[in-house]
Formats: sequence, structure tokens, C-alpha cells
Amino acid sequence: MSVSRRNFIAASAIGATSTATIAQAQAAPANAAQSVAFGIDASDLGLKPDAPEEQTMLLQRAIDRAARERTPLVLPPGTYRCGELRLPSNAKLHGTRGATRIELTRNASLFTSNRADNIDLNSLVLDGGKRLPPEGRALVHLIRGTGIRITDCEINNAGRNGITLESIGGSVSGCTIQEAGDGALFAINSQGLIISGNVVRRSGNNGIQVWRSSPGDDGTQVIDNRIEDTRADSGGDGPYGNAISVFRAGNVMVRGNRIDKAAFSAIRGNSASNIQITGNTCTRLGEVAIYSEFSFEGAVIANNTVDGAAAGISVTNFDVGGRLATVTGNLLRNLVPDKPGGGLGIAIAADSVVSGNVIEKAPEIGIAIGYGPYLRDVIVSNNVVRGTGIGVAVSVAQGAGTAMIIDNLIAEASIGAIVGMEWEKRVTGDMTKDGVGKYTQLTLSGNRVR
Repeated sequence: MSVSRRNFIAASAIGATSTATIAQAQAAPANAAQSVAFGIDASDLGLKPDAPEEQTMLLQRAIDRAARERTPLVLPPGTYRCGELRLPSNAKLHGTRGATRIELTRNASLFTSNRADNIDLNSLVLDGGKRLPPEGRALVHLIRGTGIRITDCEINNAGRNGITLESIGGSVSGCTIQEAGDGALFAINSQGLIISGNVVRRSGNNGIQVWRSSPGDDGTQVIDNRIEDTRADSGGDGPYGNAISVFRAGNVMVRGNRIDKAAFSAIRGNSASNIQITGNTCTRLGEVAIYSEFSFEGAVIANNTVDGAAAGISVTNFDVGGRLATVTGNLLRNLVPDKPGGGLGIAIAADSVVSGNVIEKAPEIGIAIGYGPYLRDVIVSNNVVRGTGIGVAVSVAQGAGTAMIIDNLIAEASIGAIVGMEWEKRVTGDMTKDGVGKYTQLTLSGNRVR
């Protein structure tokens, strides 16, 4: 049998366009051409684009056959109405980007897998129709697998999470996930996962979540994504409403993301040790823009831009073991005191360096060092703080530890450039004028005030 027109459509869908490849396929038997050069055309297995009836059984058989043959299943442009589909190892579904659409017809997940490796979903539009799968299930829900690739797909109108990946290694890249009822992408207990170049819009509760069931090494990379309009429909004071949430996951990198308009934080690291948060641009946040909080050890927060938030960067909770950080080279501006703790540029607690940051328009405090007795071994140096109430507020409460405040430029601080605090109460004047007095644990030098 000669190569059919449908085979050539399938070839273009997966990029096999070279003259040499087509010539080889025409010379080979038909079955070899379909299985090796092009993949299997789903239309040859009975699938009908734009058919009004549900095609779950037909598509499941096609998926299983292609997986057995370790070749892609190519879905021509059109809409396919389906219920839950199981992805075995080596399942590879390819469509035409923006034109191959699979619509969910039941209150279930659309794609599931368990202990399956080497799965590809490529150039598909998956629409959940806001149908609610069982509690804890996502539109695409994959469990325990490696070599997973979800690429150039649209994930629309999930009733709960758009994608949930449990103990998965692989990548999600170039996808658009929008109108998820809960989170756009939830990854837990990952195995070297890369989440890159995706667009996330209008999530109901969180954007991208990287979690672990208990603290430990994770290593997920969340890089170069665009995340917009993250709500907190379930309420609360921080578990929801975050564009990127990292919980208990160690050694995670959050880099180069563009985040706009989240109900709470742009990036929230909770008990996430050795987190790196670098080069992100964050605007219009409802609470602290960048958090590293609770029982973490190690945070690098560098070269981020925050424009418009209740507060800029918070690296806190020494009371429960939160410690060890560098906060360098960040640009923070237009921080508003419309929530408790708002109007603050940077808060830091223990075993940390805050250096080379520029903070403008933090109406309450530019940099807050420690809180009550929770202060140990902090250096604040070479920062520019402009347009604030207190330039640098440092805890001098009983039990507070050592801080060095050196070589900063503080301009237009209406209350004082450097002021000692007991909890939230000012207990000194401007120490750049009056000196540190009895607080010998403090070192002040080289600061310029105007």
C-alpha cells in the first residue's frame, strides 16, 4: 500500500519533512513507514476528527497499540470527545498545535498513568470543560514515572488542577495552562523535573506548586515561565494565591519567571532549603512578593525586580529554624502598607547578608533586621534605601544578636535612617546621629544619610 495523504499530514505534524525521509518511507512497506517514519495516524485506526460521539474506547486502543510499537500516535486536527484515558509506558500522542483538541466528557481525569515511563504529550489542546474529577485528581494526573514530556500543549478549563505530577521525572515546557479551578501545575516528590517556558493564566488558587510530602532533596527547576492572575478562591492567609509555591522541596531553582498579579506572593518558599530565587520580575502582588519562611536552611535571593506589593522580600522564622541566606542585587519599589506587615522592603533574621539592593518607596521600613530576640549574625551593607519611614530597623530586644550595618545610603527616611526596635516599638532615636549607645552587639559605620 502506498503512503496515504493522511500519512503525509501526520509527517508534518511531528516535523518529519526532509526529502530523504519521505523517499525512504515511500520505498518501504506501508506498515514500516507508519510505525517508524511518521508514527501511526489515528484516523487509520478509526478515530474521527470532529465526530459528535465519544471516542474513548477507540482512542484508548490506538494509544495502547502505538505504545506497544513504541511509536507516536498522531491525531489529525479536529476535536475528539473522550472520558478517562490511561497512558501506558511509551505512550506518545502528537497533534497539530492549536488544532488537535481533546475534550473531557465525564467527571474524571482526562489522562492518567501509574508507574509508566517515557510518555510524551505534544501539541494537544486538552479541555476539561470545568468538570470536577474526584477530589485530589487533575485533568492530567501522572504518578511514578520517568522520561515524561508534556510539550507545546494547551491545558484549559480544568475543574481542579490542570496537571498533577506525583513522583515524576521529566519536563513540562512550552505549554499554556489557563482557567484551572485550583492549581495550574502541582508537582510533588519530583525526580529531576524541569518546568520551563510555560504560560499560566487565571488559576483559582495557585500557579505552579513544587511540594514534597516530607522535607528533602527535590531539585526541580522552575524557569522562564509567565504566570498571571493567580487567585486565592479557597481563602486562607497564604497557602493559596501564590504564583509559585515551593514547600519542603530542597535545592529548587526558581529563575527568570515573569509574574504579574497574584493574590498573595509571587514566589513563596516554605521549609525549602537551598532554594535559589533569581532574576524574576514580579508585579502587582497582594502580600509579600518573595518569601523564604519557616524551617529552611539556605536561600539565595538575587537580582529580582518587585514593583508593587504589600512587601518586597521576607526571609524569616528564625524562631522555627529559618536561617542562612543571601539577599543581593534586588530592585524593590512601590510597596504599599495596605495589609499588616505591608510597606516593608526586606525583612531578614539570621546568619545572612543583605547587600547591593535598591529599595524605593517602602513607606514603613526599608530593611528590617530581626524581630524581638530572633536576630543573629546579619550584615546589611551597600544598599540604597529611598523614600521610607525608617531606613533600617534593627531589633535591640533582649536576646537579639549581632548585626553589622555598614556603607548604606539612606535617603528621605522620614522617621530615622537607622532605628532600634523592641518588637514593633521604637526604643532609640536615629542611631546614625546618636550612636548605638548600650547596644554593643551592633556595628554601624560608613552609612550616608541625606
